[in-house]
Amino acid sequence: MIKKVLVVDDSALIHQMYKMVLMRYKCEIVDALNGQDGLDKLAKNPDADLVLLDINMPLMNGLEFIKKVKESGKYNHVPIVIVSTEGKEEDTMKGLALGARGYVKKPFQPSDLHALIEKLYPATKA
Repeated sequence: MIKKVLVVDDSALIHQMYKMVLMRYKCEIVDALNGQDGLDKLAKNPDADLVLLDINMPLMNGLEFIKKVKESGKYNHVPIVIVSTEGKEEDTMKGLALGARGYVKKPFQPSDLHALIEKLYPATKA
């Protein structure tokens, strides 16, 4: 069951959308606006159950975020899911190779994200 989700995305609108889409899980959502902010928030919330991550962001992009998280070794228990409009399959493959556990392309249907979350956490089915 997911209790806390870290959303790393530079769009305030996307953060609002996640709040609506994730309501069914009754989880806490921690917002971060770029990769560096995401690292800082993850350090303050090591009990996060899931990271939803954009690729294209200022200051630190999603691929750099994944690399730093995996290098630290502290948060290997937290699945990272890339949710991005990035059309380059190369970046998606890099993210998965770096350790992301899944990928959902924006714009997405809530059911696509729910299916991926429920695959990672089977007990979360509503």
